[in-house]
Amino acid sequence: MAGYESFYREDPLEVRPAQLPAAHYNLAHRLLVGGGQCLFVPIRSIQYLAVIDAEEIIFVDREAKHLVELAWRHFRPQARSGLGEPVPYEIHLYRDKAQQILPRLQDEFFKALNELDRRTATGKGNDESILRFPPRDK
Repeated sequence: MAGYESFYREDPLEVRPAQLPAAHYNLAHRLLVGGGQCLFVPIRSIQYLAVIDAEEIIFVDREAKHLVELAWRHFRPQARSGLGEPVPYEIHLYRDKAQQILPRLQDEFFKALNELDRRTATGKGNDESILRFPPRDK
């Protein structure tokens, strides 16, 4: 049974460029592929919920559950020359309160992704889903 959620946003108060570390981007998209069309990631340490889909990552506060506080949008992974390089994107701030959480958000989001990865079958089956190539003979 599929569940549905609706989130609302106004025009952004501010849009700024940023870069997401490769480990964050890669893990988020690996979890998304294993989880379906969107992925809900509770960030308990700051009482936010991240919602990841193929286009963006939105963040909502527990006190205003359907209002988007901020979003990470317009990811450009094609701009990097390797999987280990950061991914450029835009931060869209929709509410004044988003300014306060922004400095902690990226690190807390990554911790929450790691926790989700650890708890899901995706995290448990990681070794089986990644192909290992035999070492080269020198």
